[in-house]
Amino acid sequence: MPSRKALIRRPSPRLAEGLVTHGTRVPVDVGLAVEQWLEYGRVLREYGWETVEVDPADDCPDSVFVEDAVVVFRNVALITRPGTPTRRPETTGVEESVARLGASVNWIWEPGTLDGGDVLKIGDTVYVGIGGRTNAAGAQQLRAVFEPLGARVVAVPVSKVLHLKSAVTALPDGTVVGHPPLVDAPSLFPRLLPVPEESGAHVMLLGDGAVLMSASAPKTAELFATLGHEPVLVDIGEFEKLEGCVTCLSVRLRDLYV
Repeated sequence: MPSRKALIRRPSPRLAEGLVTHGTRVPVDVGLAVEQWLEYGRVLREYGWETVEVDPADDCPDSVFVEDAVVVFRNVALITRPGTPTRRPETTGVEESVARLGASVNWIWEPGTLDGGDVLKIGDTVYVGIGGRTNAAGAQQLRAVFEPLGARVVAVPVSKVLHLKSAVTALPDGTVVGHPPLVDAPSLFPRLLPVPEESGAHVMLLGDGAVLMSASAPKTAELFATLGHEPVLVDIGEFEKLEGCVTCLSVRLRDLYV
């Protein structure tokens, strides 16, 4: 049977030096960030996910955002080529981890760039955001790897936020959720539910109707609860200062046989 594993990576001591692209830089409390990261991992385990720690990358300030280093579809792990050159060393440890877990490994090659945060999977549909950290060549390479596996790849423009998943994610029933001012092309999604808070656009599926989301979006959590979902709130405020969200901090692996 497939197992449910989640890759996570301990924050670098240099986390406070992490990149800020669209927001205003605010001081980051690294000690508090580590506490928030530990709680995030605890919640994953509480909801049935076995956490697998990728080797730390202490010289890479953004390495805790492990999602950007790999995209997984079925049993294939596509190692990314981050759009920011300083982040490219982060992929080595992630590649080693997914290979140990039994994934078939592919890579994005120059001139392609791809950040995992630009990829939203809903069933067999794979949305890929283009315009920020991910370029057209990277999206084309992703299409070449995943379409033979049964994926339908849809390109989406991204200009208002760091990554596609900074603007939209999806609920368990496939409904896309987003904060309207940040969504470039809402018509590309079959259903888009507007949410009242920017951080409310970021949800991660835990299974059985539970959705992990930031404690900074209480109004959106109430909305999801009225729709029959179970909001699970975590405080990730230190990571939000670096444009991070709940999806950035892990890579969920559902289809690997180990």
